[in-house]
Amino acid sequence: MNTEFNDILLQNNRRKKIFVVMLTLAILIAVILVFSIGLGKASITPSEVVKVLSGKILFKPELYDGVKEYKVAIIWDIRLPRILTGLIVGMGLSVAGSIFQALLMNPLADPYTIGVSTGAAFGATIIIYLNLFISSVQIPIMPFAFIGAILTLMIVMKIANNSGIINSSNLIIAGIIVSSILSAGISFLKNAAGEQVSVIVFWLMGSLASKSWTHVVIAGPIIIVCILIAYFYSKDLDILSLGDKDAKSLGVDVNKMRRIFLVLGSLITAACVSVSGIIGFVGLVVPHIIRFSLTTRNKSLIPLSALLGGLILMLADNLSRILFATEVPVGVLTTLLGGPFFIYIFNPFFSHLI
Repeated sequence: MNTEFNDILLQNNRRKKIFVVMLTLAILIAVILVFSIGLGKASITPSEVVKVLSGKILFKPELYDGVKEYKVAIIWDIRLPRILTGLIVGMGLSVAGSIFQALLMNPLADPYTIGVSTGAAFGATIIIYLNLFISSVQIPIMPFAFIGAILTLMIVMKIANNSGIINSSNLIIAGIIVSSILSAGISFLKNAAGEQVSVIVFWLMGSLASKSWTHVVIAGPIIIVCILIAYFYSKDLDILSLGDKDAKSLGVDVNKMRRIFLVLGSLITAACVSVSGIIGFVGLVVPHIIRFSLTTRNKSLIPLSALLGGLILMLADNLSRILFATEVPVGVLTTLLGGPFFIYIFNPFFSHLI
């Protein structure tokens, strides 16, 4: 009796702790978003940011009457879309990482494991290459990056489909094969671009520069809807992570649920990569931080990963904007910071050295 009571007490304490962490992360996101908009060469105070955001959201221009027009334009049309794009992409990559790690039962899985990001990068590289040599019409990159990601997923699933069964090891192997071929294709196009290769390289590095409301409107709904669906099926994801045999014995349609989560994770990755390029380590590190410190249950892990991932990418983008004389692509910064940090949390030997 005492044991059952203690278990219930522990569960309630854990739930309270998770709720407090979620609330704290949400508040931090709101506060940092306001301060992030004020960062930059144009000096803008937090009060001006709040006035403009309140006036725009409530459709009351009189709330920001005292704010100069150029500041209103900087806040609403330049900085806010960029920051929101970073928030959405960070949320998406982190949730995609948590999905793939549970689905493939591999702690090193992330949004790039099954080659979806490479497919998006290949689609984008083709269009960037064409745009370099077609001056009359500039083809938009986003749709083709998205198409490249989805086609790659279909190819990987077709290769991995063995007698109507798609298992984790087949998916990883198929992802590596397809990703290697597409990476070679990207290298070929970079070589063919000659002196103008820097345009392709910069996109592949991952950046949030020059993002507009178009990027937010296109990527935002896809990522948010996919996160909500993943949250809805989070219990099934917990069961899938036990292995196919146990999942089937518990009444889960393994193939159906695996396809659903593959599509969800891939759609999220495709949307993220199509707007920001390749931003590494966010989807790999963030789910691990939550697993090691709070919970492994996907019902809590998914929203926590979304909040923490969005917060981390917002902070990384701020560093890339203000810390250096010229802006460093945020994808470079996340890899530089994320790599050593992942070694720290993953390997006890290195943890003791620091």
